[in-house]
Order: sequence, then C-alpha cells, then structure tokens
Amino acid sequence: MIPKVLLIYTGGTIGMIKSHNNESLKPIDFHSLIKNIPELKLLNCTIEIISFEKPIDSSNISPKDWSVIANIVESNYPTCDGFVILHGTDTMSYSASALSFMLENLNKPIIFTGSQLPIGHLRTDAKENLITSIQLASLQKNNNPLIQEVGLYFENKLFRGNRTTKMNADHFEAFSSINFPPLVSSGVKLQIRYDLLIKNNPLKKFKVQKKMSERVVLVKLFPGIQELTLASILQTPKLEGVVLETFGSGNAPTSEWFLSLIKDAILKGIYIVNVTQCSGGMVYMGQYETSKKLSEMGLISAYDMTTEAAVTKMMYLLGSGEYENFKQSFESSLRGEMC
Repeated sequence: MIPKVLLIYTGGTIGMIKSHNNESLKPIDFHSLIKNIPELKLLNCTIEIISFEKPIDSSNISPKDWSVIANIVESNYPTCDGFVILHGTDTMSYSASALSFMLENLNKPIIFTGSQLPIGHLRTDAKENLITSIQLASLQKNNNPLIQEVGLYFENKLFRGNRTTKMNADHFEAFSSINFPPLVSSGVKLQIRYDLLIKNNPLKKFKVQKKMSERVVLVKLFPGIQELTLASILQTPKLEGVVLETFGSGNAPTSEWFLSLIKDAILKGIYIVNVTQCSGGMVYMGQYETSKKLSEMGLISAYDMTTEAAVTKMMYLLGSGEYENFKQSFESSLRGEMC
C-alpha cells in the first residue's frame, strides 16, 4: 500500500515568491507550485496539501496556531501515514518542541521543514528540504511508519524536533542539535540511526493536548540585571512558571536580593526552571556555590534541554494541569527532549 503524506503549509519563506513590482516577498498558492516540482513524482507516496488560509510569518506564531496544526494532524491522523509541516525558520524549533509534547503516543512522523530562500529562487535550499522531508515522512518498515516522532529536517539532517535551535540566520545550515546527534543524515543514501529513533507503544491511543499555558516567562540573566527588573517580572499577575536562563552549568548571582526574589516566587507557587544559556552542555545544580543555593530552594533542572524545549514543556505541563508532580514530570524525559 502506497503511503500517504499530508503537507501542511503554515507560512514561511519556503512558500514565498517575489512580487512583480518590487523585491518584496509574498505568499504563493502552494497547490500550484507543487505541480511544478517533477521530482516529487519519483517519491513512493501520495501527497495531499492543506494550507493555512492566511500564511503566518513564524515570528507571529502563537500557542493558538500550534493548536490549529495539532487539530489538522488529529483530523487526518487515521488516513495519513506521515505529515510534513512547512514553517518559517525563526520559531520552528519552538513549534517542533511544542508539537512533540502536544501529540501524545505518536506513532507516525511529523516532519518540520522550511528554507532560507524561497522555493522559486535560483539557489534555493527549499527543494531539497521539501523533497527529503516528504521522503522521510513516507518511510515504512513492515508496513509501519519508520519515524514515530516530531522531527526537524534542514540541510541534509533530520533532528529530533525538541532538541533543535536555530543557530544561523544567513547560512543554509540554520539549525543545530548540539546535545543530541541527527536521527538521519542525507547524502548519497539516507543514513538512519535506528538506535536513536523513538518507538512508542502502538497499543496506546494517540491523543492531542491542545491547551498550552501562556502564563510563563523566559528570563535571561546577564551581569548587571537589576532587582526592580526581575521583581516586576516575577510579580506579573497570574504568573505560573519561569524559565530562567542561567550562566554555564546553571549558575546565577548569589546576591541576597536575587536569592530572596527567587525564593519568594517559589513560595508563591511559581515554578522556576533552570536552563543553561550555553548552546551545548547541561545544568549541574550544586556543582558550584553559585548554583547550590538555587538547588536548595527547589529550582527545577532542565538538564540538557534547549530553551525552546524548556519553555514549551512548561506550557504543556501547566496546560495539562500537571501541578502536583510538576517537578518530577519536568525532570523526566517525556519525548526524548533530555538525556
């Protein structure tokens, strides 16, 4: 049976063309463009397309848009073998991370991709990203999808979606996954790391959680951060959670005012997660004196999670009402987002 792949176009550079009158970019009808890519006919799958009525610049993406994508996947899940989500690059790692948590007991591939240049551009990276993403979404073994998780494909590599970060705005190699190797490398052949692929229990029912808490903030520490600044953030009405980007392996100032603000916020029931600002490595709370007190106060460790994964995981857990076991759930790997 020939696999069926659903292409979901949300917006982004990959679906843009230059206007006739100027150099600005405008969205195109993706249905008409895909007919002009003859290479797609060589793929062993059928392709269907759903486009957002109004394509979204990824800088404007929101949890409501993630719910729309999740709804489309849920509605078409019984009849499709794989999904490719075309998305702007700027927030793709956030969206891939969010969907990885929202789609529970997933046993089909969800591949995010996009491009740095429009698909109609002479030197575009869009064609290869699109073709290989569809191929990956259609891969099967014993009549079952080979990939059973949310991935992000870009410039010859398929990464686990919730392990990625956009690292470069100018190069085709825009994304990186420093703490976890690629699931697939695309060269003359597809080099698949079967040992890294998530295998979910096929007997568990696929579920979608669409509610994501937006009562969270991301705070990046820097030398000279002011007490009034941090205090005003932590006093945000109805605030539920804070992702605190700390230095190195989870270190932060030991100033009395800083520790007092953090302690008071935790006592008020605000969950605070410690994630490193570094591109690679992980949080080791207690390794240095500058993180020992944070650990003693009850800060939650993000270990080697990306900031994108930490933020969306917090949104997911709080949206699900996971309060009693929040720390335990956050510090456990749910979708391969941490070691």
